[in-house]
Amino acid sequence: MKRVLFQVSLVLMMVSLVISGCAPAATAVPEAAPAVEKTVIVEVEKVVTATPAPVEEKPFRIALVLPSTSKDSSFAQAMFDALMKVQEEMGKDKLEVAYSESLFKLPDAAAAIRDYASQGYDLVIAQGGQFGSAIRETAPDFPTTAFAYGTITNTFQSEGINNVFAYSATAEVGGYIVGYISAMLSKTKKVGFCGSVEAGDGRTYYIGMSQGVKDADLGVTVSPIWTGSFSDVTAMATCAQTFIQDGADVLSGTSQSATGAIAAAKENNIYFFGQQYDMIPLAPEVIVASQVYDFVPTLKDMITTVKAGVYGGKVYTLTYQNGGLEMRYNKDIKLPAEVMEKSDALIEQFKKGEIQIPLN
Repeated sequence: MKRVLFQVSLVLMMVSLVISGCAPAATAVPEAAPAVEKTVIVEVEKVVTATPAPVEEKPFRIALVLPSTSKDSSFAQAMFDALMKVQEEMGKDKLEVAYSESLFKLPDAAAAIRDYASQGYDLVIAQGGQFGSAIRETAPDFPTTAFAYGTITNTFQSEGINNVFAYSATAEVGGYIVGYISAMLSKTKKVGFCGSVEAGDGRTYYIGMSQGVKDADLGVTVSPIWTGSFSDVTAMATCAQTFIQDGADVLSGTSQSATGAIAAAKENNIYFFGQQYDMIPLAPEVIVASQVYDFVPTLKDMITTVKAGVYGGKVYTLTYQNGGLEMRYNKDIKLPAEVMEKSDALIEQFKKGEIQIPLN
């Protein structure tokens, strides 16, 4: 019996081995492939770090046409000195200046004005109201060149000309003060005025002077003599001598030719009042004061305006309020206290608009 069981067990074990050997082999599970990271390409904007070459600013160019010399101690020098001050402040590399002087004859001045414009100057200034016709004829041919002249108020815009500046001065204010003070100083009750041409600020100055003498109400009279010339020094000297012989003991005068009248006043030791420029150094013994013009603020504004692309159409006025005018007294001549007090009071009244002078 045991032998039979052993044989059955052996048979079963052999069958099991056979079945096991015939079974298919187990399939191997492949390992997962490693994840591949995607590369994202980002385009970065290129930044230029090099410093661009600086743009060189061209100097502003001004040409000045003067009827007399740049050292005439009068109207021409007032503008010339102002231009030199502005150039010194800006620097010669920023402001270029050219000028022509002693151009009393209008054709010569007109030729200089056109020549400067043709050379490409940014601003051409003709220092004299007599140059208005030359400016009017030249300006339309150079629309991007600015022109200026004075003392006058006509920019010719009503004629379609848009590149002309004009400048003037309330010269009548200083004239009024001079007239009033002259009346206080005169012992002979006679005051004289030697004028050049009866126009512009010379005319308004005398109007103010005569009004000042009248308002002083001291029984003083004043009268004018017009020589008809800005340059005739001899005519001015003759004018002064005429007044002195008639008994006048206080004089005033305008233009560069006033040096003739000043010489006569000095010779006869009588008071003189200057106009447009500080004339005191010419005869400190007799020149009491001068109404002084300061064109610096006007020039600065013109330059700024032209740089902004506006070439004209503006009128500038020198006043005591804006610093364009100053009454400068001679410190070496001692005046009565009431005279100086009255002068200061009159200036303040004008600044407040309390005194009006009709110019018609």
